[in-house]
Amino acid sequence: MKKRFFALSSVVLAAGLAFSAQAADADGTIIGAAANAEGTAVPSLAPVAERASQSVVTISVSGKKTVKSSIPDQFRFFGFDDMFPGLQPEQRETPFQALGSGIIIDAEKGYIITNFHVVDGADSIKVTTKDGTEYTAKKIGTDKQSDFAIVQIKSDKKLAAIPFADSDKVRVGDFVLAIGNPFGLGQTVTHGIVSALGRSGLNIENFENFIQTDAAINSGNSGGALVNLKGELVGMNTAIIAPSGGNVGIGFSIPSNMLKDLTSQIVKFGEVHRGFLGIMGGELSPKIAKAFDYESKKGAFVNQVMKGSAADEAGIKAGDIITSINGMKINSFGELRAKIATMGPGKTVQLGIVRDGKEQTVSVVLKEDDGKSGSASAETDSIELLQGAGLRESENGIEVVSVAKNSAAEKMGIKKGDVITGVNKTAVKTLKDLHKYLDDAERGTVAIRIQRGNVTLFIW
Repeated sequence: MKKRFFALSSVVLAAGLAFSAQAADADGTIIGAAANAEGTAVPSLAPVAERASQSVVTISVSGKKTVKSSIPDQFRFFGFDDMFPGLQPEQRETPFQALGSGIIIDAEKGYIITNFHVVDGADSIKVTTKDGTEYTAKKIGTDKQSDFAIVQIKSDKKLAAIPFADSDKVRVGDFVLAIGNPFGLGQTVTHGIVSALGRSGLNIENFENFIQTDAAINSGNSGGALVNLKGELVGMNTAIIAPSGGNVGIGFSIPSNMLKDLTSQIVKFGEVHRGFLGIMGGELSPKIAKAFDYESKKGAFVNQVMKGSAADEAGIKAGDIITSINGMKINSFGELRAKIATMGPGKTVQLGIVRDGKEQTVSVVLKEDDGKSGSASAETDSIELLQGAGLRESENGIEVVSVAKNSAAEKMGIKKGDVITGVNKTAVKTLKDLHKYLDDAERGTVAIRIQRGNVTLFIW
C-alpha cells in the first residue's frame, strides 16, 4: 500500500472539509497516583498532562488561497476541452480556514511556536489558550524548509511557557505524551513511546531529523507538543503516515534541540541563517561500510568536499564517514544535514569521523549556507557505473577520455577529464588493476575515487 504523508493541520475550504497534504520522582518524573473506588492508589499521567497542557494552545487561521478550477466534467464529456484546446484552467482565490496547535515557549514575550503549514497564507491568526482566552497573534518569522514558525500574542494574564528537554538524550522506548487539537475537538492528550530517532528520507520537509512516536496524533495536532514524563518539550508534532487517512501509530515530531536552534535564529534575524558544512555525500549502506572497514551501519558517507568550505578547512576528506556531532551519534546523512542546517553560521561543532578504519574528532567552524547543500546519491553497481566511459591509463591514474550520452557513467556523474585513482581504499594505476578490483567487488557495492581538477570525490 502506498504511504501517504499528512501534515497535521485541519483545513476547511469554502468548498468543504479537506486535509492539508504534505506534510516527580528523583529524576523529576511527575507521574501521580489517584485513588480508585476501593481507595487503592493507581498510577496516573494526570499531573504531567495538567502541567504541560497549560503551554499548548489552539491556533485557528483564515485567509485566501489561489486554486485552479479545471473544466467541469460535464463539459469534458461533451468534448468542450477538445473543441477549445487552448482553454486554460481558471485561477481564483478561495477563502480557507485552518486549525492547528502551538506551544508557548516564552511567557513574557508571548512567543508561540508552531508549524509553517499551519499559518501559511494566513491573513488572520487567532490563539486560544487552555483557559479559553482568545488572542490575535502576529507572525514573527517562518521557515518553510523545516516547517517551523513563530507567532506572538500580548496577554495581561500570566502565560505558562513549557520547559525544553534535551532531545539528544531521548531514547527509543521513552514514554511520551502528545498534546494538541485533533480535528478541532479541543485540547486532547494521548500517550505512547518514542518509536525511533533520526528519521529522514521521508520527503515531508527539506530538512528532516524526526522523532517517531506511536502516540495517537491526527489532523489538527500540527504544532502541538510531544512531552516526556517530566512535562518537558521533547518535540513538536508535525506529520503522520496515514495510508487510510487516519492515525496508524506512526507520527513524526521535530526534536526540541532543532526547535531551539530555529527559534534563536528567527528571534535574532527574523529568518533562519543556515550553517553550511560544504560536503556532498549520502547514506551509509552496509556494503559501503564494509568496503571502508566500518562495522556500524549508522553514519554519513562523504563523497566530495567542496574547496574552501568549512569541511575543507577542517581537514575532512572524501571517503570519510561522519559518525557523530558534538559527541552524539548520528544515524544518517539526512540527520547530519538537518542538524547542521538548523545551526547558525559561525558555530563550532565537533564531528566524529572514521578514516581508514580509525576514529578521530575534527573541529569545524560552520559557514553560511550558499544553497549547495549535499544530497544522497543512489547506490549503483560499480561495473554498470563505468559503462559508457572511455578510459585510458595516464601518469596520475586512469583518465576518462569520453562519456557516452545517457550512459550509466553519465547518469552517475562521471565526466570527461576525470581521473580514477582508486577503488574503496585501494589505489589503482592501471586498467588491469581497476578491472581486477571491480571484479573482486562485483558482489558488493564499491566506491570509485575520482580526481576532478583539485577536488577528490567518490562515486558509487
